Amino acid sequence: MSTELSESQDLNGLEQATDGTSRLTDICSGTVGNSMASIAEYYAGKSVLITGATGFMGKVLVEKLLRSCPEVKALYILVRPKAGQSMQQRVSDMMKCKLFDRVREDNPDFYQKIIPISSELTQPGLAISPEDVEKLSACINIVFHCAATIRFDEPLKHALQLNVIATQQLLSLAHQMHHLEAFIHISTAYANCNRKHIDEVIYPPPVEPKKLIESLEWMDDGIVRDITPRLISDRPNTYTYTKALAEYVVQQEQHRLNIGIIRPSIVGASWQEPFPGWIDNFNGPSGVFIAAGKGILRTMRANNDAVADLIPVDVVINLTLAAGWYTAVHRLVNGKTPGSLSRCEWLILGREGGRNPLEQAFRRPNANITSNYLINQYWILVSHKFPALIYDLILRLTGQKPQMMRIFNRLHKAIGLLEYFSSQDWEWNSENMSMLMSQLTPEDRKTFNFDVRQLNWPEYIENYCIGTKKYVLNEDMSDIPAARQHLRKLRNIRYTFNTLLVVFIWRVFIARSQMARNIWYFVVSLCFKFLSYFRASSTLTN
Repeated sequence: MSTELSESQDLNGLEQATDGTSRLTDICSGTVGNSMASIAEYYAGKSVLITGATGFMGKVLVEKLLRSCPEVKALYILVRPKAGQSMQQRVSDMMKCKLFDRVREDNPDFYQKIIPISSELTQPGLAISPEDVEKLSACINIVFHCAATIRFDEPLKHALQLNVIATQQLLSLAHQMHHLEAFIHISTAYANCNRKHIDEVIYPPPVEPKKLIESLEWMDDGIVRDITPRLISDRPNTYTYTKALAEYVVQQEQHRLNIGIIRPSIVGASWQEPFPGWIDNFNGPSGVFIAAGKGILRTMRANNDAVADLIPVDVVINLTLAAGWYTAVHRLVNGKTPGSLSRCEWLILGREGGRNPLEQAFRRPNANITSNYLINQYWILVSHKFPALIYDLILRLTGQKPQMMRIFNRLHKAIGLLEYFSSQDWEWNSENMSMLMSQLTPEDRKTFNFDVRQLNWPEYIENYCIGTKKYVLNEDMSDIPAARQHLRKLRNIRYTFNTLLVVFIWRVFIARSQMARNIWYFVVSLCFKFLSYFRASSTLTN
């Protein structure tokens, strides 16, 4: 998996910092890192602005800052009212999340450090009030930009608004911040997925962002939809396309701001912190685990030899906080990016889920991973569509609304969006990440650990499956025996059905073929003789 960090200086040409004290020789030898304050000490007394704080990664970032940097002054989070909930209600609900249990134990009043700011990323100026702009300009020291749309099939206009234009407007706000020390942008390792080898550089954008934004402003949505495939060209979706544009937008500010870019790949459940297996969404591997665990997903097209570039969320957040510290303290100005150290095969992801079964499974978990298109289509027909039709027929006959075919259609669409990533391999350079790790003190390497070489994949995947069961589906672990009993029942039903199907097919052949009848009578006679012999032997023994 690829976690990529873009710092603010090309290490090949690093000759300066704003205070004039850092030198490439110092950094390479580690003397600067050894003399600097620790990460927690750096964040002490700092005011931090976080976008996307109510999202998956944003929540983990907030929790980690509060727990591992307890002297941080304040966390300002941009929040918008959503689904009838006020900004205050959304933040209150977030604070009640189990994710914050460890922080709650250490400091029951931790929520007082969290200051919500009303905002809307799709509006001019991010819809931040003049009063809040003035407040942020006066106090913010570090910005972590986590907000983005991660939908692969997002319409281009909307993806451009959320991933590019919102980033531009946040950078404009950053220029007004009098005490800003670092601007950290969360990108994706797949921003440049049209390349097989991805180095620690910001590649030229597929199109000049400003020109694209101006062109799409006057276009009808239908026209934009029609030209989207030609615009994104060899990239698989609007998400990777707009994230590449956003990287370029951020890079343009490198001479005026201390910029850092983090490029995580597929972000999954936590590895260690705040506890193993925490996850709160159906995205990516979570959806695969749940669909496979429920017995709905029976086939998936993926390269068995390809690496599933999965990275635990706590690894990404630890790297993000370390990058914020390094970028601010070294006052760097230009940048590269690190890469892929963790290895997990798609085959492992597709076959987990049997040890801790999910409740009320549709069928026994048994996902088939294949790289062959025709074989995959066969299994979709046999294991997905045919059972869905039968189940929907039963629902209709019992007066219920059919739903399984609709569920499988949604599943096929979601899995189809993943196929590009599950059938290919990439190589990422990771020199900057290794360099950053060398700058940490031994204590910081433990507290902000992002060394995925220490990760035990089978154990992590098992914890991931448990996490989806406990935190996404809210299933009780005490119900596992009942779930296993349900799977045994499904197994017996399957064996009975298969036996009846074989007998039915054989009887059809018997009715049409004299040879088949002869074979059938021979097998029955053989079985009868064996049973008779067994009974006779038992009688003599007794």
